[in-house]
Amino acid sequence: MKQKLNCVLLIDDDEPTNFLNNMFIEQADCAEHIKIVCGGTEALEYLSESEESENSEPYPDLIFLDINMPAMDGWEFLDKYKKIKKENNGKTVIIMLTTSLNPDDIIKAYEIPEISGFENKPLTTEKVDVIVKKYF
Repeated sequence: MKQKLNCVLLIDDDEPTNFLNNMFIEQADCAEHIKIVCGGTEALEYLSESEESENSEPYPDLIFLDINMPAMDGWEFLDKYKKIKKENNGKTVIIMLTTSLNPDDIIKAYEIPEISGFENKPLTTEKVDVIVKKYF
């Protein structure tokens, strides 16, 4: 039996994308828990709550983060994430998962130490397997 991640967090405002990403993660059979949030603000609330209480939902081992979201985009989320950085944040792998083809986004992503990788949508079971094997 292969080792599973405790939790994967999906941050994307698009419900069909979240549905598919959840399905691919389930097919890869790599996580005990999958948490889906529809934006950066909700993600920050989830992360804060999961660190504050032992009985709360698990802190993610892996985050898939979209760039283009309303209210708070992926870049704004990362700025706030760095400020609330706590003990668990350094252990979390963040993968930008986006439709952006802008080369500036790729360059910017790799200049941010908290970002481990940059993947274009759609996510697939194969991409999930590669990411899990590479980072865990």
